[in-house]
Amino acid sequence: MGKVKIKKNDIWIDMTPMSDVMVLLLTFFMLTSTFVKNDPVKVLTPGSVSEIKVPEKDVLNVHVAKDGKVFMTIDNTNDLVSMVDAMAGKFGVSLTGTQMETLKKHSMLGVSMDKLTAYLSLPEDQMSEAIQKEGIPTDSIDDGTGKKDKSEFQLWVSEARNVNENIKIAIKADQDTPYSAIKTVMSELQDMSENRYYLITSLKTEED
Repeated sequence: MGKVKIKKNDIWIDMTPMSDVMVLLLTFFMLTSTFVKNDPVKVLTPGSVSEIKVPEKDVLNVHVAKDGKVFMTIDNTNDLVSMVDAMAGKFGVSLTGTQMETLKKHSMLGVSMDKLTAYLSLPEDQMSEAIQKEGIPTDSIDDGTGKKDKSEFQLWVSEARNVNENIKIAIKADQDTPYSAIKTVMSELQDMSENRYYLITSLKTEED
């Protein structure tokens, strides 16, 4: 008896719907993702068992490096521009469009106002090293009458509050930062009646 030959049919699968889904997913993640910017000042936070999370938006981050220098970042670029415009007006500083674009790209505030234009005019490959030598001044400013006005740090915080009344303050200090440096930042905030803020730490288990 002869063998029965089974006719082979080519199987064709329409991949168009899958391609459409892949493109839609890729577009969704690209539009909703928040890209983490590379901070020029590295802060290694101490460990903690606290599980209270810092909000993901409307946050003014205060970075305190191990040498006590203070820096700031803010997640909202529009708020950053408004803050810088207000501070530039107070100190009589003029920024070009190119300098403002550079500021938005690097996002970290970390030099005194009298050095801001020079810093933003540096080549990009020199900015990271330059900012680490500076820091936002926390010393009170002489208003010309012998009285002490707010420090530049306090003025930045005030402008952040002016542009966004719902902004939250988070302090991120290096694990080797002296307590006196952190206390200075806290005292500056308390003098402004800013008594609510987050302290950012690295989460660890109680066993660790």
